[in-house]
Amino acid sequence: MALARARRGDSQFNYWPGFVDALSTLVLSIVFLLSVFLVVQFFLSQEVSGKDKALEQLNAKIAQLTEMLSLEKLGKLNLDDQLAQLRAGLASAEAERDRVKGLYEGLASAGTDAAGKTTELNKALDSERQVSGRALAQIEVLNQQISALRRQLAALEEALDASEKRDKESQTKIADLGQRLNVALAQRVQELSRYRSEFFGRLRAILGNRPDIRIVGDRFVVQSEVFFDTGQAMLLPDGIAQLDTVANALLDLDKKIPSEIPWVLRVDGHTDVRPINSPIFKSNWELSAARAISVVQYLNARGVPTQRLVAAGFAEYQPLDSGNTEDAYRRNRRIELKLTER
Repeated sequence: MALARARRGDSQFNYWPGFVDALSTLVLSIVFLLSVFLVVQFFLSQEVSGKDKALEQLNAKIAQLTEMLSLEKLGKLNLDDQLAQLRAGLASAEAERDRVKGLYEGLASAGTDAAGKTTELNKALDSERQVSGRALAQIEVLNQQISALRRQLAALEEALDASEKRDKESQTKIADLGQRLNVALAQRVQELSRYRSEFFGRLRAILGNRPDIRIVGDRFVVQSEVFFDTGQAMLLPDGIAQLDTVANALLDLDKKIPSEIPWVLRVDGHTDVRPINSPIFKSNWELSAARAISVVQYLNARGVPTQRLVAAGFAEYQPLDSGNTEDAYRRNRRIELKLTER
């Protein structure tokens, strides 16, 4: 039985040393992390303290500059007051000097008994003269400062007058240029309106009185069915024939309009209010813009200069007819040609 117990004791495993090692490792790890945290916190506190010191120094400099500026303003404002005070002091000193001088002259005839008093009076008179001399020197310095300030003020007033004069001249020139520009723009608008009327008149004469092509204000309006199938942006043969007429009229017009008039033909695409969602076009925006671009690209291929063409898509947001009938939908589906300035 003793042998059996000895065997059982040998077979049991002692976990305690491993547990102690693991616990020691955990404690050392925690101590290391705390040390790192303390070091980082120390450096951060040093950085924050340095920035606070720099901020305090900047605030002190700002306060010093503000104080210097206030002192300069106060000194400038009190300059005349100081001069008045010094002049008053000078007048008082001169009066006292005259009084002492009168006493001196009265005592001079009193004989030898008044010799001591005469000496004292002479000393008082010399002292008053010194005070008067210093006051006169200060008054002279103040007079020079006042003269310098008056010269600076006169120079500033002269510069201000010159600036106001230049400003008035500039305003006059600007007003004159604006008036001349308005006149020039009005002339260009009138001239462009004349060419627009000629262009639309020629298109009307060529295309005839078709119900699907009309002039609305300053725009030439063509129903979309003339150029495109429903939901498509590819030009139809009939639409191409109509665009050939437009291209020829534009090429002739480009030769007549002076080069300094920045005109363009704006092609606007419009749809009706019903939404579209086809594999090609996800919205009416895309459809209206694609149709306008197709017209512009064809006109450019026919020789119309690129800088004279603009394409814009308005989707259903600029309707001619707000109704919900088929006729209203048909009128709103359109291509507009507008001859305008760039």
